[in-house]
Parts: sequence; structure tokens; C-alpha cells
Amino acid sequence: MLAIGKAARYLGFSIDTLRRWSDKGDLKPTFITPGGHRYYSLDDLDRFNQDIFVLAKDWVYAQDPFEPKNDYYCPDQQTFQSRLGKLEIVLRDTQKVGDEYSLISLIVGEIGNNSFDHNLGTWPDIRGIFFAHDPQRRKIVLADRGRGVQETLKQVKPEIKNDQEALTIAFTEIISGRAPENRGNGLKSVREVIKNIMKDILINLYFQSGSAALVLEQGNDYKMIAPERAIRGCLAMITY
Repeated sequence: MLAIGKAARYLGFSIDTLRRWSDKGDLKPTFITPGGHRYYSLDDLDRFNQDIFVLAKDWVYAQDPFEPKNDYYCPDQQTFQSRLGKLEIVLRDTQKVGDEYSLISLIVGEIGNNSFDHNLGTWPDIRGIFFAHDPQRRKIVLADRGRGVQETLKQVKPEIKNDQEALTIAFTEIISGRAPENRGNGLKSVREVIKNIMKDILINLYFQSGSAALVLEQGNDYKMIAPERAIRGCLAMITY
């Protein structure tokens, strides 16, 4: 059994989000103490989360590299762009998403293209990205086994000390790299969209690189959190 704080970290969301899901009946606590403290069993959390996010985590955690199943694997940018176009069509026809499909597509596109642009010719093992969409749970997951944000940004900011600092810079600073390339600016635009553009649907993001992770919830600024474990590349989940 995990207290709500640890359960939130396990799923990659904030405590407030779990409370909101509990109140709506989307994810009820396994046990509530007489004092009102909420506890969740790992089995219940895994059942709730046993989907594309778990598959992506298994892939980026794997010690022995392997290609994801074809439905979730984009070996090159052309494949990713083709599947992103198909995602736009699905989102456009999804109830309560409507015109906001373009915002979700922008976020997914920035994250996915970042993986390809920043690992061009330097993939450590498996080239390409994990990219999957679960329309029932309104969840989109992307992952790569690339160099990660810190190694990418160190090319233009060698003074970066750790993954948390690198992730903060990537989401908050405009960084100019070798012309015409701008490193890190795509994630800054993702933050601006989620934080500042208020729409009828809630768009939330979990993003991890290396040993640092953050949660960005619509209408609020990002919060750094401790991830379940460190990874070499990047792992992202968008919910809407």
C-alpha cells in the first residue's frame, strides 16, 4: 500500500490530480483511514496504469535493447510524422476535444521531433521512438533511448551540472544552438501551451529525462518530481 504522495510519484502525477480522480471516481483509493488518509495498492495502480505508459517504461528501462512492437515503433521521423497525422484525425473526431486537437498535436509533435533532431546520427542503441495513443484513457506516450536532455544541451551549455538543471533549462529558456538549429526551444513552447492556453479540456504532461522528471498541469507551472528510476533517454506522457 502506498500513501497518496508515493502513489502520485509512482503514476507520475501530482497529489491534487489523484485527489481529483478520486473525487470523480476515476481512480478510487484502495483504503481510506478513519482520519481520511488515502492509500493505494500497487496492484490497483498497475491496473490503472497497465497500458502504453507501462510498455514505454519497460522499453526505456530495459538493459538489453530491443525494438518496440511495430504498432508503437517509429524508426524514423517520416514514420513519426505519418502517425502524427493519423493521431490528429482521431483527436479531431474525439468527443470533447474538438478544435483543441491542434494543441495536443503540437505538443506531441514538438516532443517527438525533439527526439529525432537531438539524436541525429548519435543514437546509443535503438534508433527511433516509442509512440502510442490510448483514446479510451486519453493518453499519449512517447519515449526514446537517446542521449537525454542533459547531453544534448551540454553541447551549447557545457556548464550544466545535472539532469534536473538541464530539464529546467529546456522548459524555461530559449537556447540558440548551431544555426539554424535551436536546442531546447521545442519543450519551452510545450510549457507555454499547457501553462497559458486555457481551453475546455485539461492537458497535462509528465516528462522525464535521465534522473529528473517534471509534471506540467494546465493552468499551472511545472513541478519537479523524483522519478521512479533513472533512464538514459526521455519518457513523456500527455493526458487530455
